[in-house]
Parts: sequence; C-alpha cells; structure tokens
Amino acid sequence: MKTTLLSVGLLAWLISLASATALTYKLQANERACFFAAPEKIGAKIAFYFAVQSGGSFDIDYEVTGPGDKVILDGEKERQGDFVFTANELGEYKFCFNNEMSTYSEKFVDFEIAVEDELRAQLPTKQGSSPEQTSALEESIYKVSGQLSTITRNQKYFRTRENRNFSTVRSTEGRIVNFSLIQCCMVICMGALQVFVVQFFFKGARKGYV
Repeated sequence: MKTTLLSVGLLAWLISLASATALTYKLQANERACFFAAPEKIGAKIAFYFAVQSGGSFDIDYEVTGPGDKVILDGEKERQGDFVFTANELGEYKFCFNNEMSTYSEKFVDFEIAVEDELRAQLPTKQGSSPEQTSALEESIYKVSGQLSTITRNQKYFRTRENRNFSTVRSTEGRIVNFSLIQCCMVICMGALQVFVVQFFFKGARKGYV
C-alpha cells in the first residue's frame, strides 16, 4: 500500500514538473497570432503541437522563434505538426500562426505548448527495499507517463481526423444539394421548352390549314 502511495505521489510530482497550455484558437482571414512561453531553466524541453481543425484546405503557416528572434522552426501550408526542442537560452519563445494567405477563410487551430524539466524524481528509499526495486518502480512510472502521453496524442490525432472528415461530409452534402437544385431547374426548363415547341408546331399547323 505504501509503495502504491509513493508511486501516485511521484506521478503527481512528475505532472507538476511540466507546464502546458492547450488551446483552440479561431484565426481570422489575413490574421497573424502569436503565443509565448518562457522556460525557467536552460536545457528544458519545449513541446509544440498544432492541428488545423477546420477552415479552407486545413493548412496554416507557422513559425517558432527564440530569444533574439532566432528562427527555430517554420513551415508553410502545414496541416499539423508535433515538435520537441531544447531551450538553450533563457527568455521568451514565440509561437506564431499566420493565416495571411487566406482572403476570406477563417480557421480553427488546436495547439499545445508544454515546457518540461528534464530532472527525474527520486523515490524515497524504504527500509528493507533494495535499490533495484526502487529503480524498477521508477522506470515503471516513467513508462506509464510515456504511455499516457502517447494516448493523449492519439486522441488528438483522431479528433483532428474526425473534424476534417466531418467537414468533408458537410461540403459533399452541400454539393449534392446544389446539384439537385440545378437538376430540378434544368428539368423545369426542359419541360417549359418542350411545351413552347409543341405550341409553336400546333400554331404553325393551324396557319397552314387556313
């Protein structure tokens, strides 16, 4: 029981080591939006994830700059991205999304910025327990933490796919409705044209008899 409590406590302490920001932002047409993160220590790991959920062709321009406006990551017309880099300098790191390529299409972007410390927690040793047991418990907890991160990323991926597929379904539905309306209009026009032609022939026939 005590070992379980120690494991839960260690896992909670590991979670407290990481500061993360997960947001959904509505990016207007011709808009550029930036967000900031400031690690407290040199060597901290910064994780950056984004995915375009809806709008246009589901693509966006992005740029990540460090202190001194040094470009770390950038890309054009990307649908999603998942990156991890090391903060080699203290200061503000800027994460920007650019939708200036769109003239009228707004876009919803899911993104997450996480700053994680590389320090590994140490379990307090228990009387009668060997260092090998403690080390095995630590590794198990880190494996659980990594698996939870993998599950979270997979959930984000499936959510993005679901939103894109739903948008495709709505677009296809709109095209089917428009095509059906055009087809109905064409049928009505063809019927009116046939009536006009028949009337024209009958009028011509009557004039011939007279």
